Amino acid sequence: MRVMVLVKATADSEAGEMPSTEVLEAMGNYNEELVNAGIMQGGEGLKPSSEGKRVVFDGDGRNVIDGPFPDTSELLAGFWLWEVKDMDEALEWVKRCPNPMPGPSEIEIRPLFEMSDFGEEMTPELAEQEERLRGELEGRQG
Repeated sequence: MRVMVLVKATADSEAGEMPSTEVLEAMGNYNEELVNAGIMQGGEGLKPSSEGKRVVFDGDGRNVIDGPFPDTSELLAGFWLWEVKDMDEALEWVKRCPNPMPGPSEIEIRPLFEMSDFGEEMTPELAEQEERLRGELEGRQG
């Protein structure tokens, strides 16, 4: 099972406050554990929303909104992509995570859709295309 582990933004991360050496070291050690366990497939920290943009879609229309974005509780400060056996395993790993922020923080775990989740709408041609693209991406990463 693949999951996206989402580190929620805080007022500190949105202000651009950089993590301390201690937090960077603890996170580096945690990431090393994840890699050694074969769990982590990717992950990065995100710059504050003041450096981002949003594109709002309405039919054929596109509207670009410059950051910062107002609701900090809905923003992300970073993410991991993990391969785990089930949600319980993902939850156990998150509980071991060092607090990524200087104060209270929140981490969300969301399962990724797999091709089988799409049922009949995932035609054999679309499934073949998806597999080919995944193979190409893995080839670029390796």
